[in-house]
Amino acid sequence: MAGEAAPPRKAFGGREFSLRVLSGIVLAALVVAGLALGGWPFAAIWLAAAIVGAGEWIGMSRTEPRHVLIGIVALTLAALVVCLEQALPFAWGAGILALGSLLCLAVARTGPGRLRALGALLGGAVIALVPPALRDAPEIGILGPAWMFAVVWSTDIVAYFTGRTFGGPKLMPAVSPKKTWSGALGGLAGAVLAGTALVALARAQGWSPLAETSLALVALVSAAASVLSQAGDLLESALKRHYGVKDSGRSIPGHGGVMDRLDGFFAVALLAGLYLVAQRLAA
Repeated sequence: MAGEAAPPRKAFGGREFSLRVLSGIVLAALVVAGLALGGWPFAAIWLAAAIVGAGEWIGMSRTEPRHVLIGIVALTLAALVVCLEQALPFAWGAGILALGSLLCLAVARTGPGRLRALGALLGGAVIALVPPALRDAPEIGILGPAWMFAVVWSTDIVAYFTGRTFGGPKLMPAVSPKKTWSGALGGLAGAVLAGTALVALARAQGWSPLAETSLALVALVSAAASVLSQAGDLLESALKRHYGVKDSGRSIPGHGGVMDRLDGFFAVALLAGLYLVAQRLAA
């Protein structure tokens, strides 16, 4: 999340902070282990995250019939992941996505509800498909999702601590009152450093052909991804404020819901997904 200003005389710590750190470590360990294994274990993690996150959005936005729509989204996303991992023709995945979209549009009860249901499906598809698609691509491999994690996580962590340490002017007080410019700029600097350092390490270790990308370009793209990550965070804050909820869900102790953890990651995954599409069209 983007930087937060420190309350007066309040140091880091406390039960909620400890729970947040512990659950964050457990989740990071699970994701990194899945990344190392690749294939179905990594895809299953993101499929589960996408289904839970889409369900949170449907519930938070009060889109009905909730359980039917969650079932349609879950089955569609599962079928898309099977297509990806089995390397089935692109037309199969496109057909499944089109069918799931039509079902969402047919089942949802109102015009705005249809758009929200469609958003749940398409947003879930980005989360479920992009990280494993990057991991499975021979020319990208482990470096693609690892770079995403490095940029998003460093943005969140550095922004949190710099924002609480230095405070200062608020970033967008009407949307998220605790976020500060110092946190946003700290997160940006942390993302550039982490993203560039990771690619330099990958180049030295020969992890991926993608590591031969100019480090200046990597720094620029890392900066853009950090800005997108923070924008995604702010967008979700605005949505929660609109629907009158504090958290998107309660699935992650100390963090809220999956949407609360993947708001910034979704924006970066969308950028990476556009890169994959452009690469496919250029092939």
